[in-house]
Amino acid sequence: MMTAATARSEETGSAGARTTVLLVEDERSIGTLLRSYLERDGYRVVWVRSGEEALIELVRHPVRMVVLDIGLPGMDGFDVCRRVRAGGSSVPIVMLTARDEEVDRVAGLEVGADDYVPKPFSPRELAARIKAILRRTESRSPEQSFEVGDVELRRDSREVKVAGEPVELTAKEFDLLAWLVEHNGIVFSREQLLDRVWGMAYHGGTRTVDVHVAQLRRKLGRPALIRTVRGAGYKAARP
Repeated sequence: MMTAATARSEETGSAGARTTVLLVEDERSIGTLLRSYLERDGYRVVWVRSGEEALIELVRHPVRMVVLDIGLPGMDGFDVCRRVRAGGSSVPIVMLTARDEEVDRVAGLEVGADDYVPKPFSPRELAARIKAILRRTESRSPEQSFEVGDVELRRDSREVKVAGEPVELTAKEFDLLAWLVEHNGIVFSREQLLDRVWGMAYHGGTRTVDVHVAQLRRKLGRPALIRTVRGAGYKAARP
């Protein structure tokens, strides 16, 4: 006979049952609610209330997901995310914020966040987003190295080279390029790329995909690598 606890465990999956979530939220009421809900779903939650504490706890625990409030005292969420990515970590990050301006959403994704949840939100919605991102990150191709023309990408070291020279990309630029290169020749709509690369439908619309594609074309110096298919989306192709 299936109990409620068993049903929750199966819904969360084996990853969720042992996944450690680092919750960075300074508001006690929100932090208490989210910790309670996520622990009920089977996650292990490490809750801290400042960016400085978050950076310390991130290296002390096997964190596989970070839920990060932007409006923290002292070091804000943007700075925390930037430092996490600068340190080489690719741990998924979901940002929480009371600000719902497009510039803030784009800024969060630019510094390496995987998703963005504006307040107020339901714990159920946040849990669904966490599950979606974990499914996406855990189902990536086991192959680690990809080449298209003279562009080489390595997933394990998160490195990109063009004609043998390294190119610096943001975390999300790398993820977008990796997805397109892994599926070389396949056309993806902007909505599909938001779902595959960012993990959930992005509230700010599809413009962020265009911005990231433009940045990749500029940084790689290979504008023909990512081709626009009129009325359909984008695909990677040999320059």
